[in-house]
Amino acid sequence: MGDSDTRKIRNICILAHVDHGKTTLADHLIAATGGGVLHPKLAGKLRFMDYLDEEQRRAITMKSSSIALHYKDYEINLIDSPGHMDFCSEVSTAARLSDGGLVLVDAVEGVHIQTHAVLRQSWIEKVTPCLVLNKIDRLICELKLSPMEAYNRLLRIVHEVNGIMSTYKSEKYLSDVDSILAGPSGEVSDENLESIEDDEEDTFQPQKGNVAFVCALDGWGFTINEFANFYASKLGASTSALQKAFWGPRYFNPKTKMIVGKKALGGGSKARPMFVQFVLEPLWQVYHAALEPDGDKGTLDKVIKSFNLSIPPRELQNKDPKILLQAVMSRWLPLSDAVLSMVVKCMPDPISAQSLRVSRLLPKREILDKGADSNVLAEADLVRKSVEACDSSPEAPCIAFVSKMFAVPTKMLPQRGPQGEILNNFTEEGGISESDECFLAFARIFSGVLRSGQRLFVLSALYDPLRGESMQKHVQEAELQSVYLMMGQGLKPVTYARAGNIVAIRGLGQHILKSATLSSTRNCWPFSSMAFQVAPTLRVAIEPSDPADMGALMKGLRLLNRADPFVEVTVSSRGEHVLAAAGEVHLERCIKDLKERFAKVSLEVSPPLVSYKETIEGDLSNAVEDLKLFSSGSDYVEKMTSNGRCTIRVKVMKLPPTLTKVLDESADLLSDIIGGKLGQSAKSLEMHTSSLSENESPIEVLRKRIVDALESDFLCGSENEKDQAEKCKGKWLKLLRRIWALGPRQVGPNILFTPDYKMDDDDGTILIHGSPYVSLRLGLADNSSASDIAAITSSELTQPLYGEAESLESSLMSGFQLATAAGPLCDEPMWGLAFVVEAYISPSTVQAGDSEPNQLSEQYGLFTGQIMTAVKEACRGAVLQRKPRLVEAMYFCELNTPTEYLGPIACLCASF
Repeated sequence: MGDSDTRKIRNICILAHVDHGKTTLADHLIAATGGGVLHPKLAGKLRFMDYLDEEQRRAITMKSSSIALHYKDYEINLIDSPGHMDFCSEVSTAARLSDGGLVLVDAVEGVHIQTHAVLRQSWIEKVTPCLVLNKIDRLICELKLSPMEAYNRLLRIVHEVNGIMSTYKSEKYLSDVDSILAGPSGEVSDENLESIEDDEEDTFQPQKGNVAFVCALDGWGFTINEFANFYASKLGASTSALQKAFWGPRYFNPKTKMIVGKKALGGGSKARPMFVQFVLEPLWQVYHAALEPDGDKGTLDKVIKSFNLSIPPRELQNKDPKILLQAVMSRWLPLSDAVLSMVVKCMPDPISAQSLRVSRLLPKREILDKGADSNVLAEADLVRKSVEACDSSPEAPCIAFVSKMFAVPTKMLPQRGPQGEILNNFTEEGGISESDECFLAFARIFSGVLRSGQRLFVLSALYDPLRGESMQKHVQEAELQSVYLMMGQGLKPVTYARAGNIVAIRGLGQHILKSATLSSTRNCWPFSSMAFQVAPTLRVAIEPSDPADMGALMKGLRLLNRADPFVEVTVSSRGEHVLAAAGEVHLERCIKDLKERFAKVSLEVSPPLVSYKETIEGDLSNAVEDLKLFSSGSDYVEKMTSNGRCTIRVKVMKLPPTLTKVLDESADLLSDIIGGKLGQSAKSLEMHTSSLSENESPIEVLRKRIVDALESDFLCGSENEKDQAEKCKGKWLKLLRRIWALGPRQVGPNILFTPDYKMDDDDGTILIHGSPYVSLRLGLADNSSASDIAAITSSELTQPLYGEAESLESSLMSGFQLATAAGPLCDEPMWGLAFVVEAYISPSTVQAGDSEPNQLSEQYGLFTGQIMTAVKEACRGAVLQRKPRLVEAMYFCELNTPTEYLGPIACLCASF
């Protein structure tokens, strides 16, 4: 493994919307290449990769696992990812480590929602996809389609999948044009046009060999190449010409022995497309001969002799026609050869792939600090170039990415035998008691050489090499205990592994929670965060049946949180331990793992907790009125601190819906920019901006999305309303220059604006001004705004209250964060609200010569705490005054049913 040629490596994952067929395909590929270390319990069974008891019981894949296969001179690292929507996070972890993806689509069921999801994931991660149309046999045996009808169905599926991919290409094309037009010149020159990728070709083209037609159940499959090679000598045509002719409206004229279009045949001709005539019809004849009572058995003999197939006599004489059919088809058109040859031909090696993916993995950073250390920048640039070139030399910096942590029982780790041989330490039931779980890192090496015993830096997503000592909490140094080659449920220890390989690493369990970047140097930017298609929305409260087991439960929750890339574990305001999962099946597996592996205690699980958000009534039709009320000084809620020194006035307004959505989806990026807590939102901004230019700053991208959100909300009305909409947009753009903070947790979809600085202070009181910190970080305000604030505050420097007012700004922000985290209706987070908080501080009534100056503050508590409480209550009161509303998450699903049950299903849906 360590000395293998990098160009002979292929890292691929299987992407599908269902598990049936996907798992069978993986099993055939493994069996044909001799890969895998089979657990003794599974001897004689399929589902090599699904070795967990729960996976076997449910017959679905619940985790992504890797296996190394050897095909001809190539080494193929195959990652089998789940097809169930509840485990789509595992698809994200698999796609990040892969260079290519096999997208499985059922020939009968066609494109599903999950097909859209996996195609989107491959596009985001810049993974080269190949299409596999599975279950072709069902078109013959179940639907009883003719070859022509089957061809039309397959043609439609390929067209639909290409339509999905063309949508993503269009998004990228338009965004590239917009970024060029928004440049300094504002013109599209010939040089700029060359940089725009205008790819009009379909992504999936059978004639190019990146579409396979298979039946995983019977073990056969083919690409057009196989039939083109077979018919080349018979038809007297070149293989390349037949490859182009075997898909689409191309016909063979037997008289002239020419390949012609439909017009050349004439209107009355009943000729079939060449794919139907030379590919599908022979398949239909073989199936008919084997399965039908009146079938011509001579057809099977003809196929066996023509292709010199070696079939054991016991299979030929078997009375079960299905076994005979499988014996002939699997040897005539071997599934593994068709798929793996397509992988080798159409999917890139790590060197080619990383040069294409580097803009996604390590996007170029905008250096705002002009005084940044040039040595650090030079080394970081060297790291990026090494990743881009997939440099596998020992001198190259060692860079790897851990997409997830997974737990295995310690007894399953390979051990050394008496003679020094490697043993898989499997223990049968009733043997040695199960030891503790060991956490391994699922990683891909992108540069350099990874060695057992090596010391590397573990970089979190927030690490910044330019900020030096302030980044200590985001970088750790760890020693790698062992490096393993993954063989399904088995592990093979290796001394080292070069760039381009996928490995499991032991020794990082205490350093990585879910994902991280490994680097041999501190001067390295962390890899971009992974994009998830959904968020964990199904929440339950859990507690031990015996209160004495609370310690074991908390330990188990920590282990589960590390072992599952998508689970969320939180503590509610009432002290309940809340577990959030993607769906019912995911939740059931998490509870089972807690009971049997991590906590090992009996648990009580609550009914699902419904996720709500709190907001106020409002719509865009009243946008002008809302802005007037928001700007006026009359419509506010007033609170006073207990000691009477501070008066709080709060106004609230609803944010435009698209702007709220942008803020919510950009939580991760906002966390990086603002420096708040890292949000757990799975809807990363990268999922929506993956098609943008690699040279475009993420801050510029986000700023553009915010402005575009305002335009989409206000500029979609009639011509008569456009003037009014323009005014609304202009006022909102002015407001966005005054963003003080976001909430809750510093990155939520609620905004705190600074008060109007032009307001006069009354009775010698001082207004807590705040600063448009977020606006400055996002580039929505320039330094002139900050200088205006400085000019205002400089005139107050002589006032003794100014210093105290400045010190209370953090208390005011904390009150806003508390209010937005728990609304007034049912303590749920607020959603899409804008606040202005005006806090006036008056001089203290305690004289300087008072012998007990702290007596008044001690009577009511610390002044900072009073400010926080007053702001929180004022914000909640302002929401109650503006017709509060609860909003609930919407669940979208697709129901599939046989034709005869469409009526009852429609009635059932209508009843909801």
